[in-house]
Amino acid sequence: MAMDVLIVGGGPTGLSLGIDLARRGVAALVVERSRSLFPGSRGKGLQPRTQEVFDDLGVLDAIRAAGGPYPNRMIWKDGERIGEQPMFDHVAADEGAPYTEPLMIPQWRTQEVLYARLAELGGKVSFGCEVTGLGQDADGVTVRFADGTTARAGYVVAADGGRSVVRHALDVGMTGETVDPAPFLVADVRLTGLDRDHWHTFPGADGTGVALCPLPGTDDFQLQARLAEGTAPDLSLDGIRKLVAAYTHLDAEDVTELRWASDFRPRAALADRFRVGRVLLAGDAAHVHSPAGGQGLNTSVQDAYNLGWKLGAVLRGGAPRALLDTYEEERRANAAAMLDLTTGVHRGEVRRGRETVQLGLGYRESSLSIETRRNPAGPRAGDRAPDGTVSGVRLFDAFRGPHWTLLGARTSLPGVRALPTAPESYGPGVFLVRPDGYVGWAGDTADGAEAYLAGLGARP
Repeated sequence: MAMDVLIVGGGPTGLSLGIDLARRGVAALVVERSRSLFPGSRGKGLQPRTQEVFDDLGVLDAIRAAGGPYPNRMIWKDGERIGEQPMFDHVAADEGAPYTEPLMIPQWRTQEVLYARLAELGGKVSFGCEVTGLGQDADGVTVRFADGTTARAGYVVAADGGRSVVRHALDVGMTGETVDPAPFLVADVRLTGLDRDHWHTFPGADGTGVALCPLPGTDDFQLQARLAEGTAPDLSLDGIRKLVAAYTHLDAEDVTELRWASDFRPRAALADRFRVGRVLLAGDAAHVHSPAGGQGLNTSVQDAYNLGWKLGAVLRGGAPRALLDTYEEERRANAAAMLDLTTGVHRGEVRRGRETVQLGLGYRESSLSIETRRNPAGPRAGDRAPDGTVSGVRLFDAFRGPHWTLLGARTSLPGVRALPTAPESYGPGVFLVRPDGYVGWAGDTADGAEAYLAGLGARP
């Protein structure tokens, strides 16, 4: 079989990319080694910027219906409640940023929503397909599977996690560090004896501890534990029960069910390259974060969002393959910044709040960001394009879809939606907004917008 894009990995990264490509008419297939979607809650926090991405991809309503706000942390000692505190510093919403609070939803539920949307658009996931290797030439990539079969694709995207088989096949190294020498455990459990209004934390005297967080839309709690160095995590129901009984006032039998469990050691690592010819790395295959601050899944989804429109432009819009070089240019720098941030949050050096909602991330230094205004005010080329209202039209509604958007002028350019004025919050000028919601070009007049698109070599 042959296709435009083969996406290796059916997690949030691969599914998000599959959705974006499907709505662009790109023939893509997601292959997943497991025989079903991921069953655990691991990446349970969706930052405001990711909520904006999901708004564009057509899944935000379903995501919000299945999720809920973060509860306050309740700190316990010797069976007594000794303090309550919010998990995040409050960030005020405004017209330009309607979503400012992280949303909690277990990762398995997020993936169910994404999978349903991909199927709605005609996309497909092939489960039980384990990639073992690949080879590429000038015209495409041949992917080999464990059952001896092969597939041919114009491009391959590795979204197969931190132990990426594709990354190893490409011999791309990862540079990083251990964030914390202690082993960590995460599990989804059902239990009795705790309210579902708080994220219950039970710190130990030696830096170890257990936390139990109710997961919205389920009967589950997510358990997180930092264990003593040298401890071998016990992922069995009996092991989880002993852990809960040792750190909390609950009895072992209060843990009634173990639904999923995993262990890890927090690590920060960045792939040396995000692109090798026709193969691109995304998500955990390209960068591995500490889970502190809820950045990993979000950064991964935004990899997919950045890459989707560029693959679409190359495969369907006539853009040169060189446009794909800007994926590494933009996303590797972004991932490096996120690694520093998550490590800082893990070590208590950075607070969760304005620094972690990801609304300030952008690409001002990118070769795709062209700012030509003499006295720019408001968002600049490379910045996230804020929401707003123009003549009764909400900007996020105008941006939704695979097109470019021109604010502040009229145009007959194909594939570009135009609104003749821009919100006052943008300042004076004309703004060409990329399909992924960032200002690509800004000028005092519309002169230059068409040349900018022509310079990309793309038909939007």
